[in-house]
Amino acid sequence: MKVLIVGGGGREHAIAASMKKSRRLEKLYCVPGNAGIAQIAECEPSIGVMEFDRIVEYARQKEVDLVFVAPDDPLVGGLVDELQAAGFRVFGPDKKAAILEGSKAFSKELMKKYGIPTAGYETFDDAQKALAYLETAKMPIVLKADGLALGKGVLICNTLEEAKAGVQEIMLEKHFGAAGNRMVVEEFMTGREVSVLAFVDGKTIKTMASAQDHKRAKDNDQGLNTGGMGSFSPSPFYTAEIDSFCRKYIYQPTVDAMAAEGRPFQGVIFFGLMLTPEGPRVLEYNARFGDPETQTVLCRMKNDLLDVVDACIDGRLDEIELEFEDDAAVCVVLASDGYPVSYEKGFEITGLERFEGKEDYFCFHAGTSLDSQGRIVTSGGRVLGVTAKAATLQEARAKAYEAAEWVSFANKYMRRDIAKAVDEGE
Repeated sequence: MKVLIVGGGGREHAIAASMKKSRRLEKLYCVPGNAGIAQIAECEPSIGVMEFDRIVEYARQKEVDLVFVAPDDPLVGGLVDELQAAGFRVFGPDKKAAILEGSKAFSKELMKKYGIPTAGYETFDDAQKALAYLETAKMPIVLKADGLALGKGVLICNTLEEAKAGVQEIMLEKHFGAAGNRMVVEEFMTGREVSVLAFVDGKTIKTMASAQDHKRAKDNDQGLNTGGMGSFSPSPFYTAEIDSFCRKYIYQPTVDAMAAEGRPFQGVIFFGLMLTPEGPRVLEYNARFGDPETQTVLCRMKNDLLDVVDACIDGRLDEIELEFEDDAAVCVVLASDGYPVSYEKGFEITGLERFEGKEDYFCFHAGTSLDSQGRIVTSGGRVLGVTAKAATLQEARAKAYEAAEWVSFANKYMRRDIAKAVDEGE
């Protein structure tokens, strides 16, 4: 098969690496791709993920058999619909189903309607009404921009003053753009966070190995929210008992709810869970693979990714038994110092050759490109996802941090405590 992947980050590099192992793959393409993906696929960096007409034309030109749409913006924007209308076989939810991630208000209302456990909430499209509500609300409280905000449109407010400033930031100053036209105000939940990715074919759901990511920019979960500074899989806090509860009350009910709403979901659902003292609750849904969770989950999957993707598209997922290695993986994100606010880019990256020929070490490119001299340089806030596998999380963590030192670029920054809680056995 000839396969086209849409996207250009660490998640897409991990998907491409997994695709590359398929016995059925003939040729791999990627738009726009990055310097790492370009080593295993033919990339077209001039095409952006929101240039739907150009993507459809490129898919035609390359005569691809399958298009895998990976990022949130094109999914929510309806790229899958455009590709299907042009006659292509596509993996990913259509626009009607991608609203599960595209609108937090929609997903909260869905959970309320179908009794899926989540935090209590109110939705506002009027800033003054939101401010009035906060006067009577219990602190701390969580404010969420309704639309897509690159994983950053969530504010945890400890005081009424912080919450009022948050309304100003989201709804009035529009820090997250049109995503802040509506806002969800949610009760604050405590507990450990766990991410569970799942393949879905519209009716059947098959969950992948659990994972956990670290969103904050600095150690000890300080600093601003980012797209993710690292992850590990599996989560030792995701027990068989929790899995059983989630299957019964969260996973299948979500798929059934979307079908009942006339929005059957085909693709990957990311369940962001909070393990509260009262039991698991849904924090958020994503309508695609998470980043950087994908980097630690897919490298542990035994199945041929193309087989699973085909089964999802054809409604045959019940025939697939997902299998994962009995091991662990840790991903440490190497970022540009100053991310997620401001940072310089264009610095040469050295040491990447150290990963060649090593089975348990991976270097997934996120924000990289080739300069005019053909050198690999930094081109984003999150630059690389250095990932390692081992028998235990402790060993995988040690290997990931060892490998993180192999790579150099001018303003390299990383958190030093990815999977630390596991390391300390907390």
